[in-house]
Amino acid sequence: MTATHTPGAVHVDTVDHAVSTPEVNQPYRELGLKDDEYARIREILGRRPTDAELAMYSVMWSEHCSYKSSKVHLAYFGTTTTEEMRAGMLAGIGENAGVVDIGDGWAVTFKVESHNHPSYVEPYQGAATGVGGIVRDILAMGARPLAVMDPLRFGAADAPDTRRVLPGVVAGVGGYGNCLGLPNIGGEVVFDPSYQGNPLVNALCVGAMRVEDLHLAHASGTGNKVILFGARTGLDGIGGVSVLASDTFAGDEGGTGRKKLPSVQVGDPFMEKVLIECCLELFGAGLVVGIQDLGGAGLSCATSELASAGDGGMLVNLDRVPLRATGMTPAEILSSESQERMCAVVRPSDVDAFMRVCAKWDVIATEIGEVTDGDRLVITWHGQTVVDVPPRTVAHEGPVYQRPVQRPADQDALVAAGPEQLPRPSGPDELRAEILRMAASPNLASRRWVTEQYDRYVRGGTVLAQPSDAGMIRVDEATGRGVAISCDCNGRFVRLDPYAGTQLALAEAYRNVAVSGARPVAVTNCLNFGSPEDPGVMWQFEQAVRGLADGCAELGIPVTGGNVSFYNQTGATAILPTPVVGVLGVIDDVAARIPTGLGAPGDVLVLLGATEPELGGSEWAHVAHGHLGGRPPAVDLRRERRLAEVLRGGGVAAAHDLSDGGLAQTLVEACLLSGTGCRVTLPGDDPFVALFSESSARVLVAVPPAELDGFTARCTEADVPWRRLGTVGATDVLEIEGIPALPLPELRTAWEGTLPALFG
Repeated sequence: MTATHTPGAVHVDTVDHAVSTPEVNQPYRELGLKDDEYARIREILGRRPTDAELAMYSVMWSEHCSYKSSKVHLAYFGTTTTEEMRAGMLAGIGENAGVVDIGDGWAVTFKVESHNHPSYVEPYQGAATGVGGIVRDILAMGARPLAVMDPLRFGAADAPDTRRVLPGVVAGVGGYGNCLGLPNIGGEVVFDPSYQGNPLVNALCVGAMRVEDLHLAHASGTGNKVILFGARTGLDGIGGVSVLASDTFAGDEGGTGRKKLPSVQVGDPFMEKVLIECCLELFGAGLVVGIQDLGGAGLSCATSELASAGDGGMLVNLDRVPLRATGMTPAEILSSESQERMCAVVRPSDVDAFMRVCAKWDVIATEIGEVTDGDRLVITWHGQTVVDVPPRTVAHEGPVYQRPVQRPADQDALVAAGPEQLPRPSGPDELRAEILRMAASPNLASRRWVTEQYDRYVRGGTVLAQPSDAGMIRVDEATGRGVAISCDCNGRFVRLDPYAGTQLALAEAYRNVAVSGARPVAVTNCLNFGSPEDPGVMWQFEQAVRGLADGCAELGIPVTGGNVSFYNQTGATAILPTPVVGVLGVIDDVAARIPTGLGAPGDVLVLLGATEPELGGSEWAHVAHGHLGGRPPAVDLRRERRLAEVLRGGGVAAAHDLSDGGLAQTLVEACLLSGTGCRVTLPGDDPFVALFSESSARVLVAVPPAELDGFTARCTEADVPWRRLGTVGATDVLEIEGIPALPLPELRTAWEGTLPALFG
């Protein structure tokens, strides 16, 4: 930057100075801008940008903030979402978070985002501030945050760097969420070598509000005041999520460094808790016209997006921004990603009342500007103009790239190398040993070591939490109305077939919500991929977007928003393509939920769905042979929809979906979660396939004997295949016909011992 730090003074590059010094060399490449992007900025402004303007454009035109490589593909969602699907959606793609009407005057907002690269650099703060950021997105919609979830992915479980990253990430998620008093009701912990050096830390938050309390991010009303409130602005996080998340890890620094190492944001959950309560009181008093949280790109994002979405311009005075560091330049103030900050647009007549509410909560609040009747975002510093830009060019009219898309050269060979020839266990003793080995494998073992670090039941609204198939939270105390949420993705399936693999992620999340007794109504997503500059990665991305959009259209539920995270790779090695799909469901009364497990002794166990020899990308192939190849299981979304309708029809005492690890893992988990055994007979004539196939659209249900005829008749009428497997016993043994008995204590030792041994 041309501005320099000098004790007692800050030399500033003003608009007048920029006009008079057109040939000053500026470090735009170091800020992530391409030559043509910098040239376009000069064309927009009719001059070179000031240092502050260059900082704003660089962060707002970054991949993370501008979606410049994904916009052309994300537009497909708009072509597949029907008016019927939009009927219950109050806010969708483009807002801070999606909002859906759940009835009785209630609305629910939810979204998932990534904080991947910062969490590798500094695991605790990277994960903690990821939680803080997604919570503020929900808060900015006018809602009270109710719960969080954390889909996580790490390198090989026994890799040294995983032992560095995972404990810090888990502690950060738990530390921040616990201090906020928000229950963590679910998520994922997945291990795969492709995430080595590039963990995925995705965070989801769900919140609720009355329909009339919905707030949007826009700066309307000439003369309305712009108020910055919350924490002071510091040097932490400058270029953090906006730049760090928009570049590939160099991979040439011995595994300890990055091409760029900007400061990771530092979170203060106690400040955020006070900010939440302050915001909710401001909303309740009707003192806010528009609001935006300060996350990625900080004030650059908040001011440009509010002005761009409004009906005028904006004038901002940076002198008034409360700072916690001396000698900060305007560019640094605008780029800082210091946490726990919000920006509100307030009517002049309401400013005093707004300030009184903030003072009550001991929240710093400062009037930093106002809405103008022009079409420019003007920012001053010590009486001099340092920014004068059309706000839409910063916030919404950044570069749009049609990246090359090409099916990877190795894709056909990967699909051809199926698991059919892999050695399989045979005989009762080998199958028994394989069940135990699978139960103890890192991806299937109990997550208790992780989840016991989270408060899952704080505030008393939690109805279901991990290890249940879906998290469930009560929204309305009077009626019992609530919502269920599940996040899922099998990256191996997506690698084998990005279109079908993404639909399998959607199907599993949809099924997990249905298994809880809720009605799936909406989708969010976090699309984690490698470098968009790789045509093979863009092929995966394009296929995944189309798979998700087409799948949602078939299920009749809309995508309400989400996040794209590119450059998830180290050097030339990309992660498994990982489009995490979150599904939200509504349940009229949480007392009618379906528990996860086996039900009561004497209940009949019924397997819903058809089992085929589908082991491509399966957990068994991964655990037993480190193998990835073949085709993923077939996906049948119409059958998933019929299955969900059957489950909502009643007559089910307990349920557990079949996914990773197949029927064997479902039986193990259901027995251990219920604390009781069962006796079953495997379907088909191949015990190995029956136990470890990962065919989709399958659920194990426990049905009271008196309900069995009615329930199975409904299944037949709905064309949902069903098969009676056995009964729930009063013993502590899992009995599978033809296989030596598996006592529950032995199963529990295998299932619960893995993560503590690795990380405890």
